[in-house]
Amino acid sequence: MTVMSIRGHHELNKLRTIGRIVRLALERTRAAVRPGVTTRELEEIGARVLAEHGAESAPPKVYGFPGALCISVNDEAIHGIPGDRVIREGDLVKLDLVAEKDGFFADAAVTVPAGAVSPQARALARCAERAFDAATLAATAGNRVYEIGRAVERETRRSGFQVMRELCGHGVGRAIHEPPTVPNYHDPRHRTRLTEGLVITIEPIIAAGSGRGELQPDRWTIRTADRTLSAHYEHTVVITRAVPILLTAA
Repeated sequence: MTVMSIRGHHELNKLRTIGRIVRLALERTRAAVRPGVTTRELEEIGARVLAEHGAESAPPKVYGFPGALCISVNDEAIHGIPGDRVIREGDLVKLDLVAEKDGFFADAAVTVPAGAVSPQARALARCAERAFDAATLAATAGNRVYEIGRAVERETRRSGFQVMRELCGHGVGRAIHEPPTVPNYHDPRHRTRLTEGLVITIEPIIAAGSGRGELQPDRWTIRTADRTLSAHYEHTVVITRAVPILLTAA
């Protein structure tokens, strides 16, 4: 599979466009997260933003995923299917969106507290964001992929949490998933050098317990095996010689 590396301003501008659309869709969906709303209603908000801007959700088109957004709650780590579930006070809601426009893809995720959440839930969500920030400092041209994972794992463990080792970042840009795989832990086997213009996701997916995941009977949703809380924070980035360009962030 081809690795997406930007070749000129035209491609960068296309990626910036879809990145802005993904960000806007997540912002509007995030603003609607509150006790009493259903995950399907949240999905409809994000899908409407995509349609307004001529973009499409990629997972239904590419993989047949039954929803425009992945919406995972509490111990659901990723790939939760939108439906009739009602968000309750204290829930921890993960919104994950991959969209495509004009042949270019962007991917982002955020963890949103619904109302007043537990101190552990709030700490977990904040930790995922700090782990992302730490990883961006390692995501510079010339470094190796494993340095991103080392930064994520260090910050996560420092806060008393664990990364979910089965769940990783990845290349993105011309497809949803491209090389390289970007683990959230230090794995010296992932020695690929980061090159200027490379497009990847950095996405800490962490848990309050063991960090082990378990695929559910719907064949999409992955929950923590010990049913502890999880958090997910993600942006699509472009590698540079300095700090990466965050395509899906404000």
